[in-house]
Amino acid sequence: MTRIIMHGCNGRMGQMITAIVKERSDAEIVAGIDIADSITTNGYPVFTDINACDVQADVVIDFSSAAAVDKLMDYCEAKSLPLVLCSTGLSEEQLSRAKALSEKIAVLKSANMSLGINLLQNLLKQAAAILAPSGFDIEIVEKHHRMKLDAPSGTALALADSVNEALNNEYEYVFDRSQRREKRPDKEIGISAVRGGTIVGDHDVIFAGTDEVITFSHTAYSRAVFAKGAVSAAVFLAGKSAGFYDMSNVIEESLNK
Repeated sequence: MTRIIMHGCNGRMGQMITAIVKERSDAEIVAGIDIADSITTNGYPVFTDINACDVQADVVIDFSSAAAVDKLMDYCEAKSLPLVLCSTGLSEEQLSRAKALSEKIAVLKSANMSLGINLLQNLLKQAAAILAPSGFDIEIVEKHHRMKLDAPSGTALALADSVNEALNNEYEYVFDRSQRREKRPDKEIGISAVRGGTIVGDHDVIFAGTDEVITFSHTAYSRAVFAKGAVSAAVFLAGKSAGFYDMSNVIEESLNK
């Protein structure tokens, strides 16, 4: 049984993870951390100050905010607790700190916690290595809800990075073609962002060749896919030696079982 501390337990993702863990037999949330302690139906103690948490655990899942991550990393280092780091908007300094921390404890960080997206990244590497040398152009179209602040999405960039990695990082990313009048260069990846409605997350990676098009698509119908991935990551990370992990490691272990 993997004992989890849920950092950001009363937020939208924290509550979703709480519900998901209740349905699993291999994990339990033993404590929560949140600046708001108004929710009393979690079934575990909630601490407004992480340093007051004295509950024994195997791993921490973080879905909070960038502002809370520094204190969290201090806590995990002091307690030698593995950390699944899901908060977005981290600064370069915080990302560097997470990398340094991974020399002491196990840290897992991915641009997207969905198992499907991370499997897609592996498939894209295989496809790019075969299709790009055969003259296929590569385009990425991502769609998200109208409230999303950044564009393109971090997931779109991660998918582009997976493709580019298979192509020796020789391709340039292009986000806007409105100011140029020229034919499409061979070695570029076009990335387009759509914002509207309540779209949770939709990503298409298009390989367009002569007389044929191959499209890899992933659609998230609810944020539960990210919550499920985070719980799987926590079960994976518990007991692991120090190192910097991502969701591809979770997928690899599941395939080898």
